[in-house]
Amino acid sequence: MSQYQLVVFDWDGTLMDSTADITRAIQAASADLGLPVPSDEQASWVIGLSLKQALKHAVPDLRESDVKKFIERYQHHFFRKDPEMTLFDGVIPMLEALANQNVLLAVATGKSRRGLDRALARGDLGHWFATTRCADETAGKPHPAMLFEILNELGLKAESAVMVGDTSHDLTMAANASMAGLGVTYGAHPESELNQISNVGLVTSLPELQTWLLERSGS
Repeated sequence: MSQYQLVVFDWDGTLMDSTADITRAIQAASADLGLPVPSDEQASWVIGLSLKQALKHAVPDLRESDVKKFIERYQHHFFRKDPEMTLFDGVIPMLEALANQNVLLAVATGKSRRGLDRALARGDLGHWFATTRCADETAGKPHPAMLFEILNELGLKAESAVMVGDTSHDLTMAANASMAGLGVTYGAHPESELNQISNVGLVTSLPELQTWLLERSGS
């Protein structure tokens, strides 16, 4: 089996149990501005994209002049719930087990740098990851720039890494970087959509994810 030296994780919906809160924040901000409120499916589909990219899909009636106001309302609703958001059960033991096999870990996320740094600091999680990339630092998903930058920084080739994510945006980004993409079905996008893109398979739970990665990763 392939021995991956690097596992790159998406954050929201993959490591952090935040899908519902992001969805509700998008919907609440839409209501605040008197816009049509997107369905759960419409709002959750954009998770993983940068916020401005997400708005084009989830809130197509939003005028350019109101984007700043929308983002302010979204952040208001999101930050109210932010302190309550937690990692999925089993994430820390999985990260520890991978680190014990000398696997490098990284994050490629649609979150802002401010948002990811806050989440990492709150849980004292930063030490697990060799590097991280956010959507406001480079091109957002599904552009492969985040993955190329991570690989370049760590001196690795695409074939030595796997991208783990809960959305088609994550898996398309991996494909665009010629990197293995592993989908998790417990996040934002349905299994049927992930199945169309994932090039190494799908897992349905954290324990299954941990087993899959440990069997295929390490030095």
